[in-house]
Amino acid sequence: MNTLLIVLGLLALVLLALALFTHRTARRIESYLPARGRFVDVPGARLHVREAGSGPAVLLVHGLGGQSAHFDYGVFESLAKEHRVIAVDRPGSGHSTRDATTAADVSTQAAALSALIDQLELGRPTVAGHSLGGAIALTLALEHPEKVGALALVAPLTHLQDTAPEAFRALAIERPWVRRLFAWTLATPASIAASKKVLGAVFGPEAAPRDFAVKGGGLLSLRPRQFLASSADMQALPGRMPAVQARYCELRVPTGVLYGREDAILDWRKNGQALADKVTGARLQLVDGGHMLPVTQPQATAEFIAECARLAAPLQVVS
Repeated sequence: MNTLLIVLGLLALVLLALALFTHRTARRIESYLPARGRFVDVPGARLHVREAGSGPAVLLVHGLGGQSAHFDYGVFESLAKEHRVIAVDRPGSGHSTRDATTAADVSTQAAALSALIDQLELGRPTVAGHSLGGAIALTLALEHPEKVGALALVAPLTHLQDTAPEAFRALAIERPWVRRLFAWTLATPASIAASKKVLGAVFGPEAAPRDFAVKGGGLLSLRPRQFLASSADMQALPGRMPAVQARYCELRVPTGVLYGREDAILDWRKNGQALADKVTGARLQLVDGGHMLPVTQPQATAEFIAECARLAAPLQVVS
């Protein structure tokens, strides 16, 4: 019995030390990378948004575990020369927050973006979604069609996968209490230790920029609340994606899809080609590269989004 108590005591001390390290690291990260935009309250969330430029509106939506800084390698700046560009941290991600009782499924997040479009008076913007942001952009166009002038989908998730990519397997922890314990103890140090391997998997075959942790906001993904939000985002997919997938044939907005042939996270055939086959008039463009095109190929990504926006110009409100 004494041995068991000693072991339990040591385990508690280890967990406490890990929790303190995690808390301290999260506070330092948020101090080092503060919010650079403004906050807009929508039902169920408080969204961090950044705006620049004027002209036809473009709304940029990032992917799983990311934040709006993923568009800071040239996409945001380039588009702002001729467009009103809004980059948003999705509910729970980056500097945005999500109410504890608010669902994380694609329909709920699309509804939050719909409310944001109304509050910012964007009219019918071109919605550019990367990865999971692509699934949410598609849901927005299907469930709130009056809010979308065109879709510019960059390496989008369009069809539910049987298994999560290896880089995101830790997000699949099902029991809530285990997930919270992991988030506040092991997730941060484990992510730091595995960062090189994870970045290699997510960016491959292209290399992650050396300044991605700061300029691309990568450090923000190390926080426990980001881990929990990303886990909720991923685990909510089976609840709504099948219904969204079944409606792709209903889409009537100009739709462009950009994919890297060597994308190791989402297969372009199962997501890009599969979507293009179901959406009348959809255009699939392939480039040599991986999953993180907004970061690794910002000029090509910006040009692709701008071309999609030109197709939607008659539908948009200029402000």
